[in-house]
Amino acid sequence: MIQRKLATKVRELATYYPVVVITGPRQSGKTTLCRAIFPDKTYVSLEAMDNRDYAHNDPRGFLAEYSEGAIIDEVQHAPELLSYMQSDVDDRPEPGRFILTGSQHFGLSQSPVQLQAQSLAGRSGILTLLPPDLEELHTFTMAPDEFFTTLWQGAYPRIYDQGIPPQQWLADYVATYIQRDVRQVINVSDLQHFSGFLRLCAGRTAQEINLSSLGNDVGISHNTTRAWLSILETSYIIQQLPAWHTNVRKQVIKAPKLHFLDSGLVCYLLGIREPEQLRHHPQRGAIFESWVAAEAYKARVHNGEQPDLYHYRETRGLEIDLIIDRGEQLDAIEVKSSSTVNTEFFKNLNTFASLKQKNLCVTSPNNLSMVVKKPNNVQMRDYSPGAAFRH
Repeated sequence: MIQRKLATKVRELATYYPVVVITGPRQSGKTTLCRAIFPDKTYVSLEAMDNRDYAHNDPRGFLAEYSEGAIIDEVQHAPELLSYMQSDVDDRPEPGRFILTGSQHFGLSQSPVQLQAQSLAGRSGILTLLPPDLEELHTFTMAPDEFFTTLWQGAYPRIYDQGIPPQQWLADYVATYIQRDVRQVINVSDLQHFSGFLRLCAGRTAQEINLSSLGNDVGISHNTTRAWLSILETSYIIQQLPAWHTNVRKQVIKAPKLHFLDSGLVCYLLGIREPEQLRHHPQRGAIFESWVAAEAYKARVHNGEQPDLYHYRETRGLEIDLIIDRGEQLDAIEVKSSSTVNTEFFKNLNTFASLKQKNLCVTSPNNLSMVVKKPNNVQMRDYSPGAAFRH
């Protein structure tokens, strides 16, 4: 396996809490990570029907069998187990006793939100593991050294670890996701519509979400569109970037921006069958922007932090692709997919910087350079994806 950045935070939380929960999409490496960090812990997967039935029908007996602690994989299959675990860890609150994983929010009591509201509040540390970021990906021996190939393949570990052709693996992943996970939460008759909805969303990555337009294109209602977007988000297929505003009410009202969390999945859904096709594809810029947003998301959650990612748009035309709110500082990021730096790229950043009073780190990632700017202090640095490949 490769070294994952989240491992440091997992070990830390295991010294505080009796239960550590790791959520994330299927095939992001949760099981591999947990078994590597805790090799002496008993491992049990609720994917297996006999283990699932045992945990569901006799939760007290199940926990008694693993009284010394265990890694319990795919715990969303027996969410009622968590209620019984509460009294068990209250009696024996040794840190790091249970390590739980869940592939999506669906069954895991809506994961972090409802977990905290229910029985394990105050007793569990909750983390998210996504597919590797660019730096982690480069530690695979089979990682490509060309950027468009990396965008096209995406970051799911099995593609690199097992050498499975990306298009084959992603096709199987989408089929399994729709037939297995989505089937649990929507009517079977809607699966064909949902498949079309997923592809339409891929075509709108890096765009603001218009529920009415999206629903009309698929032939579903406004409420169904909202519910299906929630399914994609809670299964870590997409993230919805809220609009940044100092007024929280206006943040809620303004339209969020849709970003897929894996560029390879977007390419597959859009029918991009080879890296060279991506290089000249009209969606190249949008796919690159979503990749940057995903890298920013991973950088936060793999460090155990809240993402706090936003976008910014004014009716008069000023737009900022990505904003990271760090409290006393804003990181404003303008994303351009180009090998040529143009001064127009930085126009919105300069305007945005002049409007804000607090310290502002303004960055512009592209294939050649990045600008880091604070008021009256501009520096040029080469922190771009291209630089990452060169170094």
